[in-house]
Amino acid sequence: MGFFDFIKGVGEKIGIGSAEAAPAAEDLVKEAEKLGLDTKGIEVKVEGDTVKISGSAASNADREKLILAMGNAMGVGKVEEEITVANAEPDATFYTVKKGDNLWKIAEAHYGKGKGAQHTHIFEANKPMLSHPDKIYPGQVLRIPALD
Repeated sequence: MGFFDFIKGVGEKIGIGSAEAAPAAEDLVKEAEKLGLDTKGIEVKVEGDTVKISGSAASNADREKLILAMGNAMGVGKVEEEITVANAEPDATFYTVKKGDNLWKIAEAHYGKGKGAQHTHIFEANKPMLSHPDKIYPGQVLRIPALD
């Protein structure tokens, strides 16, 4: 089981209700499907500001994208997951964007000086949640996969 922290007051407003309250489980699933993520075999429950995801995913990347799609929603403070993965692969690092960050700076911080050009690797790893490399915001959590 994995536990992931998010900034509750930052993120995509999903569904109806107040910004402080976490979205309904059905709305989180719809948002993940809208992003093109596979939610078959996934169960989602919301308890307070905690989203609980269980089931199975085809890959670790799919598992991590589900966690981020639901965790980066306004009103969500934590994600607890129990997702089994069919194709095992290394976990990515999760990184919370800070004011002044851009993907180039993040790539250099995680991959090493002179490796900022690898920012495209981070952008691709966070699709479809990111639509453009310049559209990141403080408090957003990103996947930082290992370089091959």
